[in-house]
Amino acid sequence: MLNPVLAMLIGIIVMMLLIIFTKMHAFPSLIISAVLIAVLAMPFGDVTTLSQCISTVTAGFGGTMTSIGIVIGFGCIMGIFLEKSGAAKCMALTILKAVGVKNCDIVLGLTGWVVSIPVFCDSGFVILSSLAKEFSRLTKKSMVWLGGILGMGLYITHFMVPPTPGPLAVVGTFQENGLNVDLGMFILCGMAISVPLFIFAVPLFRHFGKKYPDLVVPYEIDRSKYTEAQLKVLDRINEKYQKNEDLTTEDFAELLQAEKLPSAFLSFATLLVPIILIFANTLVSQITALEGTMFANVVEFLGQPVIALFIALCMGAFLLCREFDKKTCVDLMQQACCDAGPIAFITAAGGALGAVINATGAASMMADWIVSTGIPAILIPIIIGVVMRFPQGSGTTAMITGSAIVAPMIAAGLQVNPYLAALALCLATMCPSYLNDSYFHVVTNFSGMDIKTSLKTWSIASILVPAFGSCIFIVLSFFIH
Repeated sequence: MLNPVLAMLIGIIVMMLLIIFTKMHAFPSLIISAVLIAVLAMPFGDVTTLSQCISTVTAGFGGTMTSIGIVIGFGCIMGIFLEKSGAAKCMALTILKAVGVKNCDIVLGLTGWVVSIPVFCDSGFVILSSLAKEFSRLTKKSMVWLGGILGMGLYITHFMVPPTPGPLAVVGTFQENGLNVDLGMFILCGMAISVPLFIFAVPLFRHFGKKYPDLVVPYEIDRSKYTEAQLKVLDRINEKYQKNEDLTTEDFAELLQAEKLPSAFLSFATLLVPIILIFANTLVSQITALEGTMFANVVEFLGQPVIALFIALCMGAFLLCREFDKKTCVDLMQQACCDAGPIAFITAAGGALGAVINATGAASMMADWIVSTGIPAILIPIIIGVVMRFPQGSGTTAMITGSAIVAPMIAAGLQVNPYLAALALCLATMCPSYLNDSYFHVVTNFSGMDIKTSLKTWSIASILVPAFGSCIFIVLSFFIH
């Protein structure tokens, strides 16, 4: 049969063609690709019969679903509770008070940065776009500026910080291949690297805003949609605007406070509790003096992603949404499960693809070839991430399929730190966001931009930000092995 690397390339091309040009969903496309690679590469590696082709695929699928399926489901439910309860908007108000209205672009970006850790960036932008429009209406700043930085704040943590399904699946795939990538440490590293990415994005979108200063939300409002208390605040703000007086944080905070939202403490707690528990597990596991103690056992139990997210899920159902009736909460969970299903199946199918690539020996051959060419190993996950993302638009799918290729290569001897490789892959799959990406259209439409403007601003930013991040990873690779 064919060389395993050639078989892998054929399988991946077939997968992309099925996703892009046919009615085939990513899940069956990935499975078909995995089976095709196994059959074409037979009898290389551990796959020597047709029955072994199928057993390798199903074993890879099942192993990944075992490690990641429940976590994805709980994470989606947690996210929808934050969305529907108003907790996400409450977090925005809290950040607003801390930063100030004059830095509203940073407020929006930081809000998106926080909210998108558990909530999909698409949903997060829909939730927070009304906040961006209020800022634009009141400060007369362009939505290219405000909508763009909000979108990028959401975008960065969506790709870099679990429990968002994409990076979560990457961690799971690396672990399935025997690589020591701890979830808590990955979250910490993802947050750390996302900070300079966000800092880079702020002046970038300020520049875009100055190029397109006229895309401002008009002040006219539908007064029927506001309470009497809110209208009084709006009229006072309008009066200050007419007098060219500067707006203060209190002006806008008072308008938002007129809405009935969960407390800031409860909103942030629901988001941070699972992250803190996972971090605690990572920290305690590094302290040898605590090994085997009751305290360590309890922390390890609570810090398992399934348990940590279940606690957050319960906080969302019984605290954030305590005023919702039983049917409403159940319906929200049902909606979240509908969202989680395709993600879980695609993730597990990516695990099947990775298992086949590993079993046929393709990963080992590619690693050996790359080492012999002298190409810096850190460039491999970056290149694969962009190649996986560009033709089919889905960042989550790109992360899943990319990790199925990269993880076996590292396990086979590619000399790059697993954390750097996994994070670099996640970063690279941000590039680019354009017409075949659903989030491109969410940012474009909810910001009031036309396609041409969005391509010149948002799409360019989705290339420049990961390019800047890639430079950081290249530098880090000289010091971290």
